[in-house]
Amino acid sequence: MTGMIVLESLQKVKPAQSIGLVETRYFTFASFPDELILDSGEKLGPITLAYETYGRINAERSNAILILHALSGDAHVAGFHIGDEKPGWWDEMIGPGKAFDTDKYYVICSNVLGGCKGSTGPSSINPATNRPYGLDFPTITIKDMVKAQKYLIDNLGIEKLLCVVGGSMGGMQALQWAASYPEMVRSVIPIATTLKHSSQQIAFNEVGRQAIMADPDWNGGNYYSGVPPSKGLAVARMIGHITYMSDTSMSEKFGRRIKDGKIQSRFGAEFEVERYLHYHGDNFVKRFDANSYLYITKALDYFDLSNGKTLFEVFKGIRAKFLIMAFKSDWLYPTYQSKEILKICKQAEIEATYCEINSTYGHDAFLLEIEEETHLVKHFLKRVFNGYAVKI
Repeated sequence: MTGMIVLESLQKVKPAQSIGLVETRYFTFASFPDELILDSGEKLGPITLAYETYGRINAERSNAILILHALSGDAHVAGFHIGDEKPGWWDEMIGPGKAFDTDKYYVICSNVLGGCKGSTGPSSINPATNRPYGLDFPTITIKDMVKAQKYLIDNLGIEKLLCVVGGSMGGMQALQWAASYPEMVRSVIPIATTLKHSSQQIAFNEVGRQAIMADPDWNGGNYYSGVPPSKGLAVARMIGHITYMSDTSMSEKFGRRIKDGKIQSRFGAEFEVERYLHYHGDNFVKRFDANSYLYITKALDYFDLSNGKTLFEVFKGIRAKFLIMAFKSDWLYPTYQSKEILKICKQAEIEATYCEINSTYGHDAFLLEIEEETHLVKHFLKRVFNGYAVKI
């Protein structure tokens, strides 16, 4: 029955269109003496968040959707900046006629606290020293990221969010939003994510962090006036990329192909998969800060939605509807972790739907399985929005 409803609704949707040119905006808050109090007890301020918005808020202010990005993402989720060759990182999902239809919804995305794409992070200037924070930047958590986003949403004059949605680390933020501000969230779409990191997930992140800190150019985090630890950060990204794919997707994409079909050099990047990893590692260092990578991966590892309570206690106060998505070949955030979210939703009598997509792309599937995700999201949002509109 659900599949039939989704197909019927899609037939009535006009062809998807591009958002076109967009601009990043900036919101600054938490200036002295009203700094943000972090989970660690430390204070931080002033804080700037980079953000973008798409579509228009309606008269009832009931159509706002907050998109939350993954580890290496940023606020530029859709459309083009002037001079861009490629659109935002989830452009196929956001725009007129797309899953997050900007003819109907007002979509917001911000770069997280601790990031390096316009939001305050370790590379930002510390007002106390007039130099980049480096390792003087305080420890942050997913909860801190969400707390900072709350200031942004309040500043935009939005009292309730129709939906919070994200994949991977974005899914953790979506869950934290529902737990921290249940009165503000009408629905949640956590994709390929977890209630807390497993020891294996922590282990992968630690290897990446050690690669960065082993680079002599890291210099204890004080590299901003010199050479950045590019080799260490590139290796960390290469490790990450391995976990984002699956054995099947790697085999289909690369096989055992060697450059020019023959052995050429000693320990160079000869296999196609090696060259792919080197390419993405080298590109990553051009757009990301090594210290931000350290801080954000640590925030991922600290994440535990129970936060000293039982999960039932956390979820019993949530009134949002859930659409939980997972991917069969995802071994970084395996499907059992998404099923745990479903289980606690059911125990807390929260309306929740679990969809496991049979994809071979691995963890990256949440960025690639556009057609399947669009079917699910369109139907879910239509139902939630109509229900919400009746209640206002």
